Amino acid sequence: MEYLARLLAAYRRQIGTPRRSRALRPFRQAVLALRWFRERGRVHRLARDAGISQATGYRYLYEAISVLAAQAPDLHAVLDRCRDQ
Repeated sequence: MEYLARLLAAYRRQIGTPRRSRALRPFRQAVLALRWFRERGRVHRLARDAGISQATGYRYLYEAISVLAAQAPDLHAVLDRCRDQ
């Protein structure tokens, strides 16, 4: 959870998001996203639990997924590594 929160905080700094301008801080956004992965919960329920709108819940979820996906290795790099091993 902390790893994703740090990634989200870095992403927000990178895109120039002003501090405290979001409905959720990075940690709570990470909780929302990881709950969705773990429970496959409905976004409207996760958003309600977090105290945000459904639209904001979807935006935050997709942002977290994008930040995580950016950490994944490139397919060509993985295939090259497998070939070398």
